[in-house]
Amino acid sequence: MSDLSQPSSMRWLQLAAACLTGLLIPLCFTGPAVVLPSISADLGGTATQLSWIMNAYILSYGGAVMVSGSLTDIYGRRRIWLLGLGWFCAVTFAIPFMPSVFWIDILRLLQGLGGAAAFAAAMTSLAPLFEGQARARAFSLLGTTFGLGLAFGPWVAGWIVEISNWQGVFYVTGSVGLVSIVMVMVSTSTTHENTSGALDWPGAISFTLALGLFTYGMLLIPEKGWLDTTVISTLVASVIVFSVFVIIEKKVANPMLDLSFFKQPSFVGVQALAASPAFLFIALIVVLPGRFIGIDGYSALQAGQMMVWLAAPLLVVPVIAAMLTRWFTPGVLSGAGLIIVAMGLLWLAQAFAAEGAHQVQLPLLLIGIGIGLPWGLMDAMAVSVVSADRVGMATGIFNTVRVSADGVAIAVVSVLLATLIQHNLVLDVGALPAEAVIKGAGLAALGELRAAAELLPGAELALAHSYAESFVYVLYALAGLAIVIAVLVFMLLRQQGTTMPETSAAE
Repeated sequence: MSDLSQPSSMRWLQLAAACLTGLLIPLCFTGPAVVLPSISADLGGTATQLSWIMNAYILSYGGAVMVSGSLTDIYGRRRIWLLGLGWFCAVTFAIPFMPSVFWIDILRLLQGLGGAAAFAAAMTSLAPLFEGQARARAFSLLGTTFGLGLAFGPWVAGWIVEISNWQGVFYVTGSVGLVSIVMVMVSTSTTHENTSGALDWPGAISFTLALGLFTYGMLLIPEKGWLDTTVISTLVASVIVFSVFVIIEKKVANPMLDLSFFKQPSFVGVQALAASPAFLFIALIVVLPGRFIGIDGYSALQAGQMMVWLAAPLLVVPVIAAMLTRWFTPGVLSGAGLIIVAMGLLWLAQAFAAEGAHQVQLPLLLIGIGIGLPWGLMDAMAVSVVSADRVGMATGIFNTVRVSADGVAIAVVSVLLATLIQHNLVLDVGALPAEAVIKGAGLAALGELRAAAELLPGAELALAHSYAESFVYVLYALAGLAIVIAVLVFMLLRQQGTTMPETSAAE
């Protein structure tokens, strides 16, 4: 049964609640990065413990989001949405009272679980509310708010810290979560929901463990390198456990993941599209400030202002893209957006190579415009490629790919940058202590150029030159990746719209 019979005011209030959740959850992904120095000054903590304030949320959110999607199919969107938000708020309000960074890391793991459940339910709640162009516009708004949370989270968190303290970031976040709970309670009901099935516990446990091991291993790479024993054993274990998961899903009667989905070209295309912002946008948000501050001499505030050129298009472009679906399919618009991203990345590489950071505003703007085209469209496509009774599963897979790709992309780009810096250092300077070069290159890739220079005394200029040159090569590599994904999207999603398949019409 469709939710289209709900009063219009309630449907739009539910959309607003979904968008608020869509803003809140990613805000907790990028925002706390700004408060790490304040937490360190207050509570101490090692560099590894501090980094896991970010990594713990990524790990648990990515590992739980597909299971959360299946839970919405079984227990209902409203119930999972409220439980997720309630859990999220309780943990968020507890974080400021923790006595050490270790306990903050533990609560960030728990916070990610609540965030995954809340966002999975919020996303699946929209599919039955709207049809046709209205659905495209609704999902474009959800995608826009999710993007704003990612892009502007550091700025908002920095402003809160400036006027209060690091604890204020979590108090404000928890308060917004409480507002979301009230909106969900008012705008949703269980009378329009069809629920069925039971959770595939063996599949859920094996999948979550496999994804958790894989994400953990990838997050360790910038710190330990590809050849570290822990990294290798963790990644190998993830492959073994994932193989067990596939065997389980082929044998159980009601699998958590219907493997037949991957026989559909459109479904595969949507997953490729879901991963693209991680490499072409999120990775830039992470690595560009280090470039601006470490190489170009910008202050933290100036670096933040430069990032607005990249993030600002997400305020308007996804909404424009939804309107353009009257004349172009979402697949075509998404592919065109990725081509624009590739052009922007090539332009950005050339600008950095020629004049440093002085003429990069327009390339950043072009990248933001390009990624904004698919940003709000891919959410709607994720639910349009399956029948209505499998929407929870489909959105769970989609969000798992999207969020897990963030951690993977950051790790891969950091490792690529560190490897290139290490190679260029050896070419420029020659004989240097191997261990110092490896550690220095890794620190430089993370934006810690001063710390890297302390490990390599006398090689400061060579380090800066190696970083600048390597950064340009990374941008060229990302431009090539954007073109590859664009070709896949044109091939697999060219005709893809945002209408639910006919098999779901009876619901």
